[in-house]
Amino acid sequence: MDRIRSSDITDRQIYLNRRAFIAAALAATGAAVSGTRVRAQEPAARGRKLVTVRSSLSTAEPPNSWEHLTTYNNFYEFGTRKSDPARNAPKFKPRQPWTIAIEGECAKKGPIALEDVLRGETLEDRIYRHRCVEGWSMVIPWVGFPLANLIKRCEPTSKAKFIEFTTLHDVGQMPGQRSDVLEWPYVEGLRMDEALHPLTIVAVGLYGEVLPNQNGAPLRLVVPWKYGFKGIKSIVKIRFTEKQPVSSWQLSWPQAYGFYANVNPAVDHPEWSQATEARLPSLFKTTKTVLFNGYGDQVASLYSSMDLRKNY
Repeated sequence: MDRIRSSDITDRQIYLNRRAFIAAALAATGAAVSGTRVRAQEPAARGRKLVTVRSSLSTAEPPNSWEHLTTYNNFYEFGTRKSDPARNAPKFKPRQPWTIAIEGECAKKGPIALEDVLRGETLEDRIYRHRCVEGWSMVIPWVGFPLANLIKRCEPTSKAKFIEFTTLHDVGQMPGQRSDVLEWPYVEGLRMDEALHPLTIVAVGLYGEVLPNQNGAPLRLVVPWKYGFKGIKSIVKIRFTEKQPVSSWQLSWPQAYGFYANVNPAVDHPEWSQATEARLPSLFKTTKTVLFNGYGDQVASLYSSMDLRKNY
């Protein structure tokens, strides 16, 4: 017999509010005991080395350690606690070949293998600041290539104003998808000019090595001036659209998670201030949060005509 979901028998607004409350409670709990969890989990095993080139689009700040980056993660497909991905993701076996479905307003539709994408790319080291909406931040040495390169290969039409990304839906391998904390599969989106910006990359590695499972293997989105939930992982579909897509967190809790998700210390989350952050491994919010996560000189022009309090 098929399991009846609570969303099928409960008023939808009550159902979504309940899920938002659960998500906030889980995030707060994770923040309170995160130090213990970081140390309790084994870091990801080192993987295959990637051949990369140094990029000029980096930060001089020292990156967090491999241990920090692979034991403290937001990846709800593997669980809601920060330690869950490190515990559950090692069992995940990304299929070979990994294919991405290209759909929507573009000339080159159809499946494309990640191997074919990478064959024509020069991978770059990108050391980016990463700011999570819960109030913690890291400096992460990604390996990837500009998303713009992949977009151009798809030849989007003039109707393509937005780009939508979808994560793999595999309940057997991703135990977090058995919960109803979010609607699955996970969906995120960008405006086309955001997607084409040179700071936006497709990451396939970390610290010069193949991307670990808990960090979004085999490919994920990285948009460094936005909050971390924009960094959709294990991508299996890219769709070009004329209308703005609805992202998973926006659907779950629109008062807290807007479509744009630009780091903005002046716009609080409903449950906490965004004015300061804790730079891991510190658990104390002693670092001032900077507009656009410090990348304002490169991206502020994208939003010059927008009210960033309404378009959060």
